[in-house]
Amino acid sequence: MFKGSNVALVTPFKNDKLDEETYIKLIHFHIENGTNGLVPAGTTGESPTLSHDEHEKVIELCVKESHGKLPVFAGTGSNSTEEAISLTTHAEKIGADGALVVTPYYNKPTQEGLYQHYKAINDKCGIPIIIYNIPGRSVIDMSVETMARLYELKNIIGVKDATGDLNRVDQTLKKMGKDFIQLTGNDDNAFEFNKRGGIGAISVTANIAPKLCSDFQKFSISESDNEIKEAKRLDKVLQPVHHSMFVESNPSPVKYAAKLLGLCDDSVRLPLVGVKDSTKEIIKKALHSAKLI
Repeated sequence: MFKGSNVALVTPFKNDKLDEETYIKLIHFHIENGTNGLVPAGTTGESPTLSHDEHEKVIELCVKESHGKLPVFAGTGSNSTEEAISLTTHAEKIGADGALVVTPYYNKPTQEGLYQHYKAINDKCGIPIIIYNIPGRSVIDMSVETMARLYELKNIIGVKDATGDLNRVDQTLKKMGKDFIQLTGNDDNAFEFNKRGGIGAISVTANIAPKLCSDFQKFSISESDNEIKEAKRLDKVLQPVHHSMFVESNPSPVKYAAKLLGLCDDSVRLPLVGVKDSTKEIIKKALHSAKLI
């Protein structure tokens, strides 16, 4: 249900307010250009600075506009278990296909605390949950053993792995088997990630290169030598773009790239700021190299 190229959707703003009209256009842009799934209200969607109402609204718009054409896994995580439960049950109520739940940042829970956090959310909802493990932002790292415990629960189905450690794919596959969904959160390691047993990505780059990312994902899990060769070619094309998206804090670079492509404005909310001129040049060069502009 959830594989291939899934976009970590940006949230466009106009005069610091949610730009609903542009957001709807972005959703249809992805439907028309091969994206395999939508992930609203994640870190790339600036969830830390969305109000509770805005957070719920972007998920509602995504579900409504996709109208079953693409699966929607809503970002519903929080470092407050009660808030995560509230956001996840709301996503379920309005028809999201699942939830992407980040490990609780800042609190620094133990492995047992992580288990109990996800178990509490699991026990209050009835939709699939993907664990989002991103130690670089949340400071904590969920162990494979804790993930295996959670996989025994009814709603936990997989992980968005943003550890950058490709050995985790092997360890997770060995522990949980191939039915446990493994998606990378690092665009730059997607080829090797899939080669080791992953089945896709939750992608920042897909915001601006949906067709390239979708084709790459499709070919990277193929058994055809020719298609694997094409996946390698596309990976080489995309690598400079992937790199340029993280020269500064996400999503400032991808929003600037989206502006260059006429998709949305590049405004972000404080404490994020727009990218520096030197970064703009790196992004422009990368987009030119991939023939996106």
